[in-house]
Amino acid sequence: MVRHYAGVGSALSGKRFGAIPAPVLFVLSGISMYAGAAIAVDLFGHASPSGVAWLRCLGAAVVLLLWRRPPRAAWRGKRLLLAGTFGVVTAGMNVVFYEAIARLPLGTVVALEFAGPVVVAAIGSRTRRDLIALVLVAAGVVAIADVRLAGSPLGVVFALAAAAAWAGYIVLGKRVAIGGDGLDSLAVGFVVATVVLSPLVLGTAQVWSSPRMLLLGIGVGVLSTVVPYALDQVVLRRLGQARFAVLLALLPVTATVVGFLVLAQVPSIVEAVGTLGVVAGVALRSRDDGPVPEPPG
Repeated sequence: MVRHYAGVGSALSGKRFGAIPAPVLFVLSGISMYAGAAIAVDLFGHASPSGVAWLRCLGAAVVLLLWRRPPRAAWRGKRLLLAGTFGVVTAGMNVVFYEAIARLPLGTVVALEFAGPVVVAAIGSRTRRDLIALVLVAAGVVAIADVRLAGSPLGVVFALAAAAAWAGYIVLGKRVAIGGDGLDSLAVGFVVATVVLSPLVLGTAQVWSSPRMLLLGIGVGVLSTVVPYALDQVVLRRLGQARFAVLLALLPVTATVVGFLVLAQVPSIVEAVGTLGVVAGVALRSRDDGPVPEPPG
């Protein structure tokens, strides 16, 4: 039986969420994340990509603080250090991702970024079946993304930085989850990240003169950060780190579906085959019924 930890909050760790399969939670997380991305695109005309990422962090911090009101203990010692590191890594991941998609096609960035979780999943694998599943997922993601090597070298650097940050998010997110702090740590982490990355506010000058733009910034924080990362905390408590990383591959599948329904982006045959590869890999991945493992390192 999977171990349970206190801290995420009864609204998220209750029986209703416990009965929802992890892939479904990831689809819900992806829908929320890409809805926030659509709002972020609107903000790109009024702020730099890094500035939009900082607004996303600020919005998440404000909402989480009002919701959770972390106790004093969450602002001291090791809890503060872990939460702050997690928040900075997560916010940094958003910054480099936004900078990457400002220079390269989204598909290329997604393919490069998935190097992070795929590597984490490979490290956590134990059986041949797991490795085959990882190969299917990796091949499917590359096919969906339709990788194009031509483009901005700086964009590639940002995308690879996003991959490294994503791997760090998985490892640190696991530590936060098993530490029992849950959303309180998320709140503290995003406050720390907002302060540490505050120089990025220079790229948001136009936004502060428009209440609508500020509201959109908060909306990006809620849809792209609070909701999906809260769901991640629920799933991280139930699954091993390697399986969590593989399930992240559902995100490009969700993006394909959202793109088709919202933006009328019809996937090519290669992208459709890639989607099937990802789904097959997730289905093949061995079930993790044991205790939640400690993260490596």
